[in-house]
Amino acid sequence: MKINNEEALEYHSQERKGKIEVISTKPCLTSRDLSLAYTPGVAVPCLEIAKNVEDVYKYTAKGNLVAVLSNGTAVLGLGDIGPEAGKPVMEGKGVLFKRFADIDVFDIEVRSKDPKEIIKFAQLIEPTFGGINLEDIKAPECFEIEETLKATMGIPVFHDDQHGTAIISCAALINAVEIAGKKMENIRIVVSGAGAAAISCCKLYVRAGVKRENIAMFDTKGHIHKGRNDLNKYKIEFATGKDLGTLSDAMKGADVFVGLSKGGVVSKDMVKVMAPNPIIFAMANPDPEITYEDATSVRDDLIMATGRSDYPNQVNNVLGFPFIFRGALDVRATQINEEMKMAATLALAGLAKKNVPEAVIRAYGGEAFSFGKDYIIPKPFDPRVLYHVAPAVAKAAIKTGVAKTIITDWLAYEEQLKERLGLSKEIIRTMIHKAQKSPMKVVYPEGEDEKILRAAHLCYTDGIAVPVLLGKESIIKEMIKNLHYDEKEFIIVDHRRSKQLDEFANKFYSKRQRKGTTLKESKSLMKNPVYFGSMMLDNGDVDALISGLTTHYPQTIKPALQCVGMKEGFKIVSGLYIVITKKDVYFFSDATVNVNPNAEELAQIAISAADTVREFDIVPKIAMLSFSNFGSAPYPQSVKVKEATQLVKKLRPDLIIDGEMQADTAVVPEIRAKDYPFSSLQGKSNVLIFPSLEAGNIAYKLMARIGQAVVVGPILMGMKKSIHVLQRGATVDEIYNMTAIAVVEASINAKSEMKRQKEEYIPETISKEKSKPKLTL
Repeated sequence: MKINNEEALEYHSQERKGKIEVISTKPCLTSRDLSLAYTPGVAVPCLEIAKNVEDVYKYTAKGNLVAVLSNGTAVLGLGDIGPEAGKPVMEGKGVLFKRFADIDVFDIEVRSKDPKEIIKFAQLIEPTFGGINLEDIKAPECFEIEETLKATMGIPVFHDDQHGTAIISCAALINAVEIAGKKMENIRIVVSGAGAAAISCCKLYVRAGVKRENIAMFDTKGHIHKGRNDLNKYKIEFATGKDLGTLSDAMKGADVFVGLSKGGVVSKDMVKVMAPNPIIFAMANPDPEITYEDATSVRDDLIMATGRSDYPNQVNNVLGFPFIFRGALDVRATQINEEMKMAATLALAGLAKKNVPEAVIRAYGGEAFSFGKDYIIPKPFDPRVLYHVAPAVAKAAIKTGVAKTIITDWLAYEEQLKERLGLSKEIIRTMIHKAQKSPMKVVYPEGEDEKILRAAHLCYTDGIAVPVLLGKESIIKEMIKNLHYDEKEFIIVDHRRSKQLDEFANKFYSKRQRKGTTLKESKSLMKNPVYFGSMMLDNGDVDALISGLTTHYPQTIKPALQCVGMKEGFKIVSGLYIVITKKDVYFFSDATVNVNPNAEELAQIAISAADTVREFDIVPKIAMLSFSNFGSAPYPQSVKVKEATQLVKKLRPDLIIDGEMQADTAVVPEIRAKDYPFSSLQGKSNVLIFPSLEAGNIAYKLMARIGQAVVVGPILMGMKKSIHVLQRGATVDEIYNMTAIAVVEASINAKSEMKRQKEEYIPETISKEKSKPKLTL
């Protein structure tokens, strides 16, 4: 089998269509795939790397691979338990790297306590890895190992036990000091512990503005001062001029206590004698130096953080190492220097001051929190940490000259980071970007709901929409105040007291007077926020409507149809779901509205779906589904699908469509290529049109529940104006996403209307021009 060089290089390339794609994710299903993955095809990238060793980043997984290296001498709070016993921790570290920053990890446990052996080993494996994370190696050996490797290797080396804790706690300290109304250069810190983490923390605190002479560090033998002769070179750096006595003595008047030692070393009495608005970081695990309950029981002005997730302000290293390595790897940094660490620190500190997304609130039990005593650092499951910290680290690497790859388009880089969070984010971002180019006014009839308010706030701040909230003004304003939003972000309409009630009632009556509706009923209906909002849309006061969070589907669709109606030429409305699997994106229709559509209706559903899918910048490939394959089972149910397919081909010859066909024939192109080579549908279909509501509804719910797919929708198609119905209990993110889709549709409608008006206006203008007399001299 002959292998083309370009084909082999393409197979081994780590980038495909602008996306990272490691070789382990590429297909190896045929003999040709095997020839590309291994011999003879693999020889081509080998020779390219031999010519230019830097191409190892281009044709292998090195650039996204980190070694977690440990000898098991300082495992968590368990101490020297050996490399085998420490392996579960290293494997867990690998899970966190992948989960939070999409970095691949190989954990390596070595049986050696000799720093020189570990240094030599790390140097020997440099060709394999893009970076090395040193883990659970005891002090002072860890200092020598890291310092030597940083000086002798060309890839980033990072001892997380030192610097991870330092970065996270320093970010927390910066914010805590601000909340306490103090300044970094004036605070006095007492530190319990003098190991790797404590020394690294204090070094970073000094870089952040703390004066070295204001730090009192304690080890197992007491206060570290210059009168002691048992200090190593790392402890001497923080030795003070005089002996401050016991830990209890030093705590008198102290602004900050930092604990990196063991549980129970701080008493309530020690906390009582600290300065006003004291800060305590009790980070020993699993038992802190003083429990949260004990500390807060004696000081109500206290700001406290621990290493535990069951108390506020968890200092968790997972906020650091995945994102620091992500930024370092993406610019191929040769080291992680002090500037990069400080950049990560400041990025984390700044992020804590931003409004917390609903997805994060949901992940932590549903209780809202904001910047203050109980929230001084971001939460580990905040997805924004990735695209705040990694770019900050990458920028610092470039600025300090340790980056081999220079990023110039930071918005594009942020998008790449977001793509690592999942395909669903990527698909929706297409609509978000389009919405931001042409924001519209969107009315939310359920304006008194907190989820709606949170989503509306995000839509405003992201430049997607101008939110119009319907509801009692006093209730909405109180919610805005409690959430610390600005009233100027929203247009509030108390529809029950609106001056437009009578106007809308009369207009609605004129629409429905011959369909059984009286004027009295019309006035009553206008007090319903969905009817009022629909009339606002029909009247041109807003551009789109989003509803359904707290109501059943018909309670939104009925007012919309009665007030606004369907698009010209449409006989039905239909619904579209975006179904996102691990590898592919599909669009299902109709799974929402039409119970048993006929051939003409199925054709209209298919055309509507195709036009909607194009708005996601995706080429629609439509499969008309049935239990029959191209006439194999000619029953009325399959014949109507065949007729619908023929009708679409006649009405819209520009569309790629075929049917009728079974579901596996639609999604497995090899079946069509082998058994139905005549099919006009080439490759994998992405738009699946179901023959009935029963089939479509069952399919999308099975995909969501059993297939572990992400389902977005329903997107309502066929309405005269942009109206979309939320699923009951939708999340803030889902409301936000649906708003973006609604705004894009409203923008398209507006452009279509302008085009129509222009086309009507031009002939009239031309005829007038012709009738004008010519001016003569």
